[in-house]
Amino acid sequence: MTFSATTVLVLALVVAVLVAAGVWAYSTANRLDRLHVRSDLSWQALDAALGRRAVVARAVAAAVVPTGYTFGSQPPPELDGKRLAALADQAERADRSGREQAENRLSSALSAVPSDVLAPQLVAELADAEARVLIARRFHNDAVRDTLALRTRRSVRLLHLGGTAPLPTYFEIAERTTPSAGAGQGVDEMRTSARVVLVDEDGRVLLLRGHDPQVPDVYFWFTIGGGVESGESLRETAVREIREETGLAVDAAQLRGPIWRRVAVFPYDGDLIRSEELFFALAHPAFTPQRSGFTELERRAISGHRWCTPEDMRQIAAGGETVYPEDLPDLVAEVRGLLARGDEPGVRSIR
Repeated sequence: MTFSATTVLVLALVVAVLVAAGVWAYSTANRLDRLHVRSDLSWQALDAALGRRAVVARAVAAAVVPTGYTFGSQPPPELDGKRLAALADQAERADRSGREQAENRLSSALSAVPSDVLAPQLVAELADAEARVLIARRFHNDAVRDTLALRTRRSVRLLHLGGTAPLPTYFEIAERTTPSAGAGQGVDEMRTSARVVLVDEDGRVLLLRGHDPQVPDVYFWFTIGGGVESGESLRETAVREIREETGLAVDAAQLRGPIWRRVAVFPYDGDLIRSEELFFALAHPAFTPQRSGFTELERRAISGHRWCTPEDMRQIAAGGETVYPEDLPDLVAEVRGLLARGDEPGVRSIR
């Protein structure tokens, strides 16, 4: 039995189409699997952020009870600590179907608490907890959107490439439209900062040691970086901050990233700072930083520098001086690998 050239060509084309379809189906199924993992992990992060907010809410409830109650009278709703604690408990115990409603009730109660009845540190804790919920919710909903966009395509549904995994769902929770916990800023009003993980040839990271000018006895360590100024891009800010804080001049093209995003709320020099920090990575041989570019405030607040290994950072933290970001000792290996490969990965959230 023989085949004509036309038959052979047709068969080859059919095989090629089937192979291409198989490769597409396999890659799509793998991508769906990764998207489902991403949405599951983002929900776990959101659940943890909501849990932390509930803990802070109970601390707020305990703080307003003495203020809200007077002998023989009921407290106003915004100072009803028992009600606030009960709402926090309900939000924690709610199942997935009732979680949104329970969390929104807690959000409403927290937004009504006047910040002037709370200690400044508790105000900062609440603002930080709310910021973490905000960013975790947005990351989760982004993951859900990307998963649904692929999962609901007709070809994906016809071939059942999503398997039996349930469709992920959005989590909608009211975002604060008034100033956040007395921070003087709306929910979307953040100071955006560019920070740089500067790594030398031995894998050490350059850290600065500083303190709050109003709390001179409490020291902490942090990476190079600072706030974005008007008209600057993130990379331009990173290059400027490296020059000002170390005296080193680098080209923006040498930077990798941004690789991480961190949201933090903290008191500093009498203000409550709400900061969105985006981190770049840079490899450079070790050198001695210069202080010539420091502002007057930086000269008062920054007392030293050190090239640190992850173990150095853990020893510093064990000695009572916090290293920011807190996950940095565990992230150095990731940065070294990224710099060695020259990758430009997507931005992910860190603590």
